Amino acid sequence: MHYGFYLPTRGPTSKPDDLETLVQRGEALGFHSVMIADHIIFPTQIDSKYPYTVSGAFPGDGDALEQLTLMAFIAAKTEKLRLVSSVMILPHRNPVATAKMLATVDVLSKGRVTVGVGVGWMAEEFDALNAPDFAKRGAVSDEYLEIFAKLWTGEPVSHNGASYQFNEVSCQPTPVQRPGPPIWIGGHSRPALRRAAKYGHGWHPVGANAAAPLPPDEMAVLISELKQLTVAEGRDFDAMTLSFKAPLYDTATTMEDGNRRPFSGTNDQLIEDIHTYANLGIEELIFDFRSPTLTESLDRMEKCAAEIMTPAGL
Repeated sequence: MHYGFYLPTRGPTSKPDDLETLVQRGEALGFHSVMIADHIIFPTQIDSKYPYTVSGAFPGDGDALEQLTLMAFIAAKTEKLRLVSSVMILPHRNPVATAKMLATVDVLSKGRVTVGVGVGWMAEEFDALNAPDFAKRGAVSDEYLEIFAKLWTGEPVSHNGASYQFNEVSCQPTPVQRPGPPIWIGGHSRPALRRAAKYGHGWHPVGANAAAPLPPDEMAVLISELKQLTVAEGRDFDAMTLSFKAPLYDTATTMEDGNRRPFSGTNDQLIEDIHTYANLGIEELIFDFRSPTLTESLDRMEKCAAEIMTPAGL
């Protein structure tokens, strides 16, 4: 089992020195990856429903460091941590520029980038960025993934798609990782599973929260469906990395059916959950240590490493 953690992109612990301390301490404790979230701009009026809180309200305050810039900063402050865009909203950025920026961060980090991607949920942000039609974001996202794959070959390529076109270009340097950084598909809807089966090197859903708990029985069904879809695409399911994000967007410890929310409760219960999800095929668990102060965040990270990760023995 590998373990990752969320990096704050906003709030009191998102200052440069705090970020450096968090990632370097996480690396020293043996964490494998750091999750770096994505928002570029926040409209003051948001009517779109956030999918990971019961109320539908987004748990942010209108500020956020830009994702790719932050990934480059963290690359320079670490040596081993995987840098995961978690998740990059594909239609927010020009696909050619994005492919080049991701390749650059992969080169500068010596091959430590994982590209977690999603299609987005906030229509108002799409409008503010003059992004492609929100209603067509799934098809646009698929096309952008195809553009990434083309440009990362290093060969002269062209593209003539429904939403984007360019004549023959060369995009170098290419990523250190070949044929490119692994793509992890976020979300657990059927379109997300189809996208993971066709384009993904990993599946990267959010669970363990009151709005979308994804308990073991539900995860087992989704993993089975993903396997069927992947095989139908003629791809090797066993080569796909399965991850599971457990953020603290809603802190309720019980689900609607009254059962305990996964990854809540005592240390023994959390260790039991780790083994349960490992048996389902989950290879990377991402925990959320973000707190109002650096001291509290570090304390939570250190206790998790000492009292949960090490005793779990995986």
